[in-house]
Amino acid sequence: MDDNNSLIYGLEFQARALASRQAESNDVRFFLATQSLKPNNQLHVVDLDEDSSTLQAKIFSHPLGEVWKLTASPHDGNVLASCFSTLGSQGVMQTALLRLPDQLTSPDDEAEFLQFADVEVLNTEGYGGEIRTTEFHPTDGNLLSTVIDGKILLFNRAEASTRLVVEINAKNAPKFSAGRWSHFNQGNQFITLYESSVRSYDVREPNHCAWVIEDAHSQLVRDLDCNPNKQCHIVTGGDDGVMKIWDFRNTKEHVFARNDHHHWIWNVRFNTYHDQLLLSAGSDGKIMLTCASSVSSEALESVGGGGDEEERTKEHLADGLLQTFDQHEDSVYCVEWSTADPWLFASLSYDGRMIVSKVPKQYKYQILL
Repeated sequence: MDDNNSLIYGLEFQARALASRQAESNDVRFFLATQSLKPNNQLHVVDLDEDSSTLQAKIFSHPLGEVWKLTASPHDGNVLASCFSTLGSQGVMQTALLRLPDQLTSPDDEAEFLQFADVEVLNTEGYGGEIRTTEFHPTDGNLLSTVIDGKILLFNRAEASTRLVVEINAKNAPKFSAGRWSHFNQGNQFITLYESSVRSYDVREPNHCAWVIEDAHSQLVRDLDCNPNKQCHIVTGGDDGVMKIWDFRNTKEHVFARNDHHHWIWNVRFNTYHDQLLLSAGSDGKIMLTCASSVSSEALESVGGGGDEEERTKEHLADGLLQTFDQHEDSVYCVEWSTADPWLFASLSYDGRMIVSKVPKQYKYQILL
């Protein structure tokens, strides 16, 4: 794939759910799902063929309903979590675990869509109606959590089926807007967003709030991500169009902020390998590639020289906006880095257009050399 060109993949329906394969693999793969009011929603498994610089897709039928969120398992490359709503459900959503077959081929050559190997709908009945996300635990393959209204449901899959083991009810709080497992604290904390604030819960003790960032943004906070390479750092984005990096050991003040979007930020992501690189996606139809070297894990390096080891600051990319990607014509709801290629990412806009892009060469070489 040419560094200067993007690849475009189009869906026939509107969409807002995109995930990157998280399980270890050498192949670039993205998952995206449609959000149609008609009972013919689809899940597309899109692979990048590096040799031909083309996108190859396998399409699965998703008859459960319109998909609002997709999450890929870091433990099994064939397992996804889907959050969806169905026709006639009166606003009540559900979530299910989808297992892809080992071979993405259909036994019936005439079949229009492939079928999942297994679909397991998680039991969330009675806990609420609005499901924001289902998240896989970063290290324990048997644990996953679902954010529903003002609750976090913790499921354990060690047995034959998933069951509820913990319920955390955030009293006196409105509905959560998102949630994510913390990569820190031995994986015992789950971070939630509500209104303009960020709150982390210790799942070992229901209703125990470990820390909180009040008024993290001036408006609703929509998304967060954890820095996988630097303890205690998270990034948030919200309706104020601002992206902020926080060290949650000091919740009074952010350590980095950029205000480059002209509308709501829907998605923020740290690069898994080079955490000074961040992506943000917004309702202004733009993807922002931002550098935050000064607060990254690579800010200070030890370099040996002259027999004595001396510490010096490496020449880094300057903090700030590196590039704006503006090929989308509608609101961009999702952006995801590839876990197989640290310089490649995909973005999805509401009109069903997924664009696969690369970090420009000059920034890549400045980081590597």
